[in-house]
Amino acid sequence: MRLIQFEDRQGGRKVGIVNGKAINVVSQVSTMRELALLAIAEGNSLERQAQLLNSNSQDSQEDYAAILKENRILAPLDHEDPAHCLVSGTGLTHLGSASTRDKMHQKLDDDESAMTDTMRMFKWGLEGGRPGRGKVGAQPEWFYKGDGDIVVNPGAAFPMPEFAEDAGEEPELTGLYIIDNDGQPHRLGFAIGNEFSDHVVERKNYLYLAHSKLRYCSFGPELLVGDLPTNLVGMSRIRRDGRVIWEKEFLSGQDNMCHAIENLEYHHFKYNQFLRPGDIHVHFFGTATLSFADGVRTQLGDCFEISLPDFGEPLVNGIAREQSRIAIDGIKVL
Repeated sequence: MRLIQFEDRQGGRKVGIVNGKAINVVSQVSTMRELALLAIAEGNSLERQAQLLNSNSQDSQEDYAAILKENRILAPLDHEDPAHCLVSGTGLTHLGSASTRDKMHQKLDDDESAMTDTMRMFKWGLEGGRPGRGKVGAQPEWFYKGDGDIVVNPGAAFPMPEFAEDAGEEPELTGLYIIDNDGQPHRLGFAIGNEFSDHVVERKNYLYLAHSKLRYCSFGPELLVGDLPTNLVGMSRIRRDGRVIWEKEFLSGQDNMCHAIENLEYHHFKYNQFLRPGDIHVHFFGTATLSFADGVRTQLGDCFEISLPDFGEPLVNGIAREQSRIAIDGIKVL
């Protein structure tokens, strides 16, 4: 099952089940978070709860193409208070991602046998990232992106700060979670994600990784509920003035990762501060495919398109300029 969040033409929020070209509106709830909390309270899976509230009548259907065209689509999970949404991610999780990272910011040492920190961490993942059920594996690279205010709806443009040196896509699998009243995390499902980072800043020094990740992001438009295919083959494209200037296949899913998804989830939610009841979490699982690694430099007005057939409609976002709110001397002293 695939679910979306959207607005009707009156501005009311809705949750819908993707049914081909139609969207079956789910009754009694107006947000995905409400649907998830109701499913937890009633002991149902998210899919079962959506089915129970699906009237299946033509009077409760919307045209999917119209929702997308009219920019009424929303991210498939959000919180009414953005501060209660944590956006984070893990890197060096996909086979081949270490070589991509090194192509970005490594000059080969005279001693080519010397292992960089990037390669060392990737090696730990290869050796211990998939420990088996019930066992704790190697700890991955982890980073913070922001709260709900940095999430851009599908179809909208990424704001690019004036101080940014790059605006690069990162096509990724994204996990969506909610914390119940007892502090237990629940996975709702997965979505296509564009983690969007500043690769020029990151390339200067890997210790700038934290800075490079403090950018906007997007995920959706659809939430895939249920079992995740182990081999996901997608396409990442950049369009400029309507013309494709770069495209490349990307791989995700468990068959293409050196860390088990469960291991990545454990190392995120093992921290008690991430178990606050009612909060939601958006977690990016990493990628091995970047246009930046192929020498592409994006521009304002470019359009990203990331698609995975198992996830329905592609995730599309542009790039627009964001005005800085703080000047170099703009901090006031009390």
